[in-house]
Amino acid sequence: MKMVLVSAVALIDVDGRVLLAQRPEGKSMAGLWEFPGGKVEPGETPEAALIRELEEELGIRTHESCLAPLTFASHAYDDFHLLMPLFACRKWEGTLVPREGQTLAWARAHELRDYPMPPADIPLIPILRDWL
Repeated sequence: MKMVLVSAVALIDVDGRVLLAQRPEGKSMAGLWEFPGGKVEPGETPEAALIRELEEELGIRTHESCLAPLTFASHAYDDFHLLMPLFACRKWEGTLVPREGQTLAWARAHELRDYPMPPADIPLIPILRDWL
């Protein structure tokens, strides 16, 4: 089975809310909510991929020193296995702009289960809730 490495982030604002992005129509799992991030390209570290993805998808900049490793997901989908480190980030520069047609929402830790998520993201919720 093919292994896919995806890097994701829990962006946390000054009020302790976490940013979620809704997958747009036309993408797999459209309509589900996820932590921002994306695929790690060959030769990239998960941190470098995340910094690149945040700039591309949301128009914000952060630095590796602002990314704290939090946990990871390991989930077998029908046609690939996903390995996804989740970082926490409280510091970034710029204004969030959904550049890929996604809807954004800020959610408190106790509200995260109210958002339908891909199967790989769901086990991350209790860890994130305990951490916040």
